[in-house]
Amino acid sequence: MMHAVTQTTRLRLRYTDLTTFLLCHSDKRNFCSLRMFQSLQKRIQEHLVERRIRRSRLVTKDGRCNIEFGNVRYSNHFAFLVDFWTTFVEIRWRYVVFTFIASFTGSWFIFGLLWYWIARSNGDLSWQQPPKNHTRCVDNVNGLTTAFLYSLETQTTIGYGGRALTEHCGGAVTLLIIQSLLGAIINCFMCGVILAKISLPKKRAKTITFSETAVICPKRDSLCLLIRVANLRKTLLIGSQIYGKLLRTTITPDGETIIMDQINIDFVVDAGKDNLFFVCPLTLCHVIDKASPFFEMAVDTLHQQEFELVVFLEGTAESTSSTCQVRTSFIPQEIQWGYSFLPIISRTKEGKYRVDFSNFSKTVPVATAHCAYCFHNEKGHHHHTKGIDNQGFEVIDIHDPTDGTKM
Repeated sequence: MMHAVTQTTRLRLRYTDLTTFLLCHSDKRNFCSLRMFQSLQKRIQEHLVERRIRRSRLVTKDGRCNIEFGNVRYSNHFAFLVDFWTTFVEIRWRYVVFTFIASFTGSWFIFGLLWYWIARSNGDLSWQQPPKNHTRCVDNVNGLTTAFLYSLETQTTIGYGGRALTEHCGGAVTLLIIQSLLGAIINCFMCGVILAKISLPKKRAKTITFSETAVICPKRDSLCLLIRVANLRKTLLIGSQIYGKLLRTTITPDGETIIMDQINIDFVVDAGKDNLFFVCPLTLCHVIDKASPFFEMAVDTLHQQEFELVVFLEGTAESTSSTCQVRTSFIPQEIQWGYSFLPIISRTKEGKYRVDFSNFSKTVPVATAHCAYCFHNEKGHHHHTKGIDNQGFEVIDIHDPTDGTKM
């Protein structure tokens, strides 16, 4: 009897443990589902915020201008047709490929119809049943398909030998000359467009990269805004120049609202402003003085501002001698106050200089005044009050003997 009670108690305990486990497992599944839902919701919100910021930019991070033109007069659209070369060079690759295929295929088909018309006018087609002593304009052109093949062979100068032009028809000779000239023009134009698109200077600009964020920190007794830029190729940019524009909406004393008002921002590097030796990553520096638009900003009001800092770098590629411009932009949320960039240039044991791009955009906090006004008032001196212990320092007690001299 006692054994039966014990067995029943064990079964009840096992049932209770199983129920508790299932409830806990169910709660855990619900908790995991809640965490996944919250994580997904957070990602969607971040994506929407990033998309809104991307739309509000005038210049994207990769240098494209986010602007559209409205209410353009219809007559002005013909200017794009007049400047057709620039239009073809600037259109996207999908349209260039479509134009390439359409121009050649269309010309082959159109001239194929003309060759078919010449053969039909001379009675060369098979369904016209020409006599045995009939002289054809083009040998072995018996229908529309063979006329198209002859047109393709003529324009591409393949010449398989099965179809050939005779001297019987003067119109056929004229058409042959016209197709050869037009085919050469199409070849030159399309090859020129493709070569121009491949060698565009903006492709060289893709190998110039800026840091993801800008920082504000003290540098050489001045409060500076710093931006990093690097040349990913070993070839230099000759005659490089850097400058910036601060874009924001301002209201004049007369009450006029100026959208996208541009303010010049001067940048310098340690080597100067012009003719930079751009062989390794450089740090662009803008001194925040009383003439700077950043002078009135502070660490707690920076991210509340509405502006866009556009940075430009211009230079001539050493290998192609083509001038290119690289640009990017920074919004207030991409400027870190009180941070500095990590060092990225070092020297190996073999004596070579090495650039570590893993630290290119990484920053570390540094002691910085919370506003430019305070920095200039305190002359930029911001020291840590806590000392650093030197574990290798040996304490020496110096006993000063009592001075026994008496007056």
